[in-house]
Amino acid sequence: MFRYEEVDVPRASGPTIARWQLGQQLKRLREAAKITQLQIADVLGCSESKIYKIEAGDVGIGRGDLLVMLNRYGVPEDDSRSATALDLQKQGKLRGWWSRYGTLPTNYAMYVGLESAATEVRNFELAVVPGLLQTEDYARAVVAAAWPDDQAEVDRRVQLRMERQSCLTEDPPLTFWAIVDEGALRRRTGGNEVMHAQLDHLLKMASRPNITVQVLPFSEGSHPGTTGSFSILDFPEDTHSPVAYVVSQAGDVYLEREDDMRRITLTYTHLQTAALSTSKSRELLAAIARDLA
Repeated sequence: MFRYEEVDVPRASGPTIARWQLGQQLKRLREAAKITQLQIADVLGCSESKIYKIEAGDVGIGRGDLLVMLNRYGVPEDDSRSATALDLQKQGKLRGWWSRYGTLPTNYAMYVGLESAATEVRNFELAVVPGLLQTEDYARAVVAAAWPDDQAEVDRRVQLRMERQSCLTEDPPLTFWAIVDEGALRRRTGGNEVMHAQLDHLLKMASRPNITVQVLPFSEGSHPGTTGSFSILDFPEDTHSPVAYVVSQAGDVYLEREDDMRRITLTYTHLQTAALSTSKSRELLAAIARDLA
């Protein structure tokens, strides 16, 4: 059974931010040296797409390749920019805390890394309670439905989900705004006892200053979130622009383009307006919990 505890420990973001910062620095140096991505790719003997991924922070870079790039960009080894780049390279090559759970699907591993680096996450869930607010028993019921014949995989995913939740209590804590469709709260996932405990946990978590929970009621009728769940992740200033994560049966999608982000942010704003206020949401959560008692 999941136990809610008030624990404040330093927050570990993993290698994501270091890779972003190094990528941005390398892009600025390359452009200042008037060298194209194709030209530096030829020097390194790699594809142009790899240079793009390095500058975007999607992948790390080896120390040898980094030294070649810095030299080609006219940055001396005793230059402070070189020292900074080498330090970021070292941090970016570290494995994220989630690696101890084995190999994860690429898109999911990417999301965990982004979530660990984020300062704020705005999440809409259509069918389940948000993962960061799930109890262990509820999470087990949800994951077991997807992997009914693989207990080891269920255990691994549940343990990872529980550890992900530490971002809400670490220092500094993640700011988390959750909008949950009423249907997810009415569905008796795991049975009455599990669902009752889950609703109680939601009420406790909603009382934390960094967490906001709103319920999108049945009375609202159709709404822009009927197409599926999604999250919008914001990052430290000057580190990275917001990223949206959209869940679909065709595969999870990441959105970064300005027009895509404008559209999905507007959708979230509409959902915030349509959802119950935080106080009314707590009242509904408590009422649904009483029905299960």
